[in-house]
Amino acid sequence: MATRTSTSLLSLCSSQSPRFLAATRPAAASASVRFLHQTIPSLSSAAAPASSDPVVITREPSGVAILTLNRPKSLNALTEEVGDAFREAVATLSADDSVRAVVLTGAGRAFSAGGDLGFLRDRITTTPQKNVEVMRQFYDRFLSVRKLPVPVIAAINGHAIGAGFCLALACDMRVAAKPAKVGLNFTRIGMHPGMAGSHTLPILVGNQTASLLLLTGDLVSADDAARYGLVLSSVEPDQVVAEAKKIAERIAKASPVAVRGTLKTLRMRVDDGLERALQREADSQAHGYASPDYPEGLDAIVEKRDPVFQAFNSYAK
Repeated sequence: MATRTSTSLLSLCSSQSPRFLAATRPAAASASVRFLHQTIPSLSSAAAPASSDPVVITREPSGVAILTLNRPKSLNALTEEVGDAFREAVATLSADDSVRAVVLTGAGRAFSAGGDLGFLRDRITTTPQKNVEVMRQFYDRFLSVRKLPVPVIAAINGHAIGAGFCLALACDMRVAAKPAKVGLNFTRIGMHPGMAGSHTLPILVGNQTASLLLLTGDLVSADDAARYGLVLSSVEPDQVVAEAKKIAERIAKASPVAVRGTLKTLRMRVDDGLERALQREADSQAHGYASPDYPEGLDAIVEKRDPVFQAFNSYAK
């Protein structure tokens, strides 16, 4: 299969105005990111691992392993290549009994900007039946994080958008850097939420707050995310991995037998109904890909404008 350069899907809403702001950013962009009618300063970059692998494992003597998404030039966009490497890394860590907790983070200035634009474009020309299969496979790559038998703390070092935030939600705990924006902006681009986001979010913050975030597609600041209960805390950018490691190291000092057993119990609430939710999401996304809203949402991102969605009943005319 030919290698395709990924373009991240990064959509931001300002804290002052919840309306949709969207853009894609090439690797050689300037020091700030321009979103339609305003300029938002870019986040400081977390040091990238020396390895060129898409996912990098770093083990520490404490029993904590750091799992790093390592595609900073594409803002750690979630591609099939990254997903395959991620699932392999999860399998490697799962087989290592010396690992007692895992910290998941991103290299560069984003945790993950979400789906790859090329992958999302391909969904338009794929049949709904095939899209259901493709999306289930895509979800499974990254939701393999839930197969880790030890606790996973997401250190959200930068923006976590769409599928990128779904990955963070699949972890057991989260801390976020203060400048980061997080959220599930699917409805703003004509998509149903996916990768378990519509399942994990209501469990985490309740149906009312989940409804607000999922139906508006709004993004929130790290401080607001902490108030909502989306993350444990918001900290300075240079402290986010350190804060997650502190939690992981405290867990690593506890009984590994008791921790793993308790973790299974805690995960039961999300695991119950998860497969049904994933199938519902895949079916709904496949349906949405065939609607006029979806290409309009993607075009709006590329053209750096607000999308214009038609009335629902207009599709039947």
